Amino acid sequence: MWTRAELKARGKAAFKANYWKCVLVAFLLALFTGASGGASGRGGDSSQQAEQLTQQLNAVPDDEKLALVLTILGVFALVIVISLLVRMFLINPLRVGCLDFFIRNTENPPAELNSIGKGFRSYWHTFVTLFLTDLYILLWSLLLIVPGIIKAYSYRMVPYILAEHPEMPAAEIITRSREMMDGQKWNAFVLDLSFIGWFLLSILTLGIVHLFWTAPYKQSTDAALYLTLR
Repeated sequence: MWTRAELKARGKAAFKANYWKCVLVAFLLALFTGASGGASGRGGDSSQQAEQLTQQLNAVPDDEKLALVLTILGVFALVIVISLLVRMFLINPLRVGCLDFFIRNTENPPAELNSIGKGFRSYWHTFVTLFLTDLYILLWSLLLIVPGIIKAYSYRMVPYILAEHPEMPAAEIITRSREMMDGQKWNAFVLDLSFIGWFLLSILTLGIVHLFWTAPYKQSTDAALYLTLR
């Protein structure tokens, strides 16, 4: 049975053995997947702004309100569709390549950067496998948030397995991920929580700590988890 301390020690050792390349790959992964953080909004006068907006909307004729609502919904739907297409056709293959780098670097550091493009070499297979994975998680999330989170942990190893075994059918990859995470989901969740201090420090330093330490350290530890469960 693995322990958090063992995985984090292995991940840290692999990361420090190939520091700058790990930082670069983790940066690319965070940049394209949006994992590096989010934006914060202003909240001091939100109630006053909402009241003013409501008054302005009440003064708009009903036919113009309908056109405005349809326009907003159309723009929102377009943004979602574009985001999904970019994720499926660009981000997912890049993600597989970046995770393959972390697998290689954690298993036998230092790894080279040539594995980053691996997800694009079996492009259609990568697309189908990760599309099905995202679809299953989405369908479970439509039931309730908690089942969606549980399934996300069940399918956590899919891109790692895909990186190492691009010849394996999509259904087999997804099944193997479920088997690997059977009885491990809670432990993996606690492992993620153990990085919360680093993420808070990353926020306080405006992402500097995240870029140069937290992100590559976390990715290396996740790769160590995969190698242990494999």
